[in-house]
Amino acid sequence: MVHFEEPQSDIKRHHLARELDELLEPGRCKDYCPNGLVLEGRAEIGTRVTGVTASLALRHATVEARADALFVHHGWFWRDEEGRITGARRERIANGLVNDLNLYAFHLPLDVHSELGDNAQIGRRLGLLEEGGSGEQDLVCRGRLASSVTLAEFTQRTQAALGRAPLVIGDAARRIERVAWCTGAAQGFFEQAVALGVDAYVTGEISEQHAHLGRESGVAFIAAGHHATGRFGAQALGAHLAERFGLAHRYIEADNPV
Repeated sequence: MVHFEEPQSDIKRHHLARELDELLEPGRCKDYCPNGLVLEGRAEIGTRVTGVTASLALRHATVEARADALFVHHGWFWRDEEGRITGARRERIANGLVNDLNLYAFHLPLDVHSELGDNAQIGRRLGLLEEGGSGEQDLVCRGRLASSVTLAEFTQRTQAALGRAPLVIGDAARRIERVAWCTGAAQGFFEQAVALGVDAYVTGEISEQHAHLGRESGVAFIAAGHHATGRFGAQALGAHLAERFGLAHRYIEADNPV
């Protein structure tokens, strides 16, 4: 069982939802899933779990931890998803209802938050000095390293920061200084990154055509894992709320190899 320190205080479910909406401003993001309080549970919240995805495995771990709420980056009810509540979807929702567990989810709003967001957090861990955003909703960050390193050295830094070996397309000896990045499934922004004149692009996933573009453009492509690059925003959000409201918090890792 996961144990928490005793919470210093409780907070009302909807009060916390309002605070999160003010902090993360979901209305400014054109997203393809609901953000905020996705499933209502008990009215008072004292202990919380954060994680990446509201999978059944993470929800079981949250119940075992006797938490009142689960905060995730990947929630429920995605656009174009099957709408019927059957099978695995029914089991997930039933788990929340039976255990009176609140589910809060923030997708793009958590990606782009300037302090707590996944992009900001991963940039710091990779030693990137951010110089601004690019593209729709500023989802792609651009910046530079304090000094250039080889792609092999930058790959080692990425592996150390994320705890897994990334898939890398590029010349290991090439010097890397200017970098663009966007966590998660942002391989579709690679052409945009190339146009920014960077030396490398870091994201979570890769598609077949991006290996060719990386080789032909000379811009290194680093696919560091969707789950791995999406871990840190939820952790930062949990720590922020713990400090602000005195709520017990624990990040639970329910790993995903993607």
